[in-house]
Amino acid sequence: MSLPSNVVTIHPYFKIHSGSMDAAKALLPAFVEKTRTERKNLYYEFTLNGDVVFCREGYEGAEAALAHLANVETLLGEMLKLSSLERLEIHGPAAELEKLKAPLAAFNPAWFAIECGR
Repeated sequence: MSLPSNVVTIHPYFKIHSGSMDAAKALLPAFVEKTRTERKNLYYEFTLNGDVVFCREGYEGAEAALAHLANVETLLGEMLKLSSLERLEIHGPAAELEKLKAPLAAFNPAWFAIECGR
């Protein structure tokens, strides 16, 4: 599969508070359903490891990533009441990452600029 050259991926790791896993898992289908309307979303899924929920998500460019965050803002707020954001990584071309640095600064992500690939 060939992807556009401007793909940005977001990698949030939510550490679920004790006793909140059932409520957190109940939110996941709502996130997925809300994301279905985003035409520049390339993939979106959740995986679990113990008390950590990971969201694997990719977007065609920084603007699409920001549009997604606006789209799920209410759900994200609910998730953050049930968890702490243990780690957040943003991966993509340096030019796309620059567009995200100011809007995502409050989340204190780790930035990973693509060096090489196909």
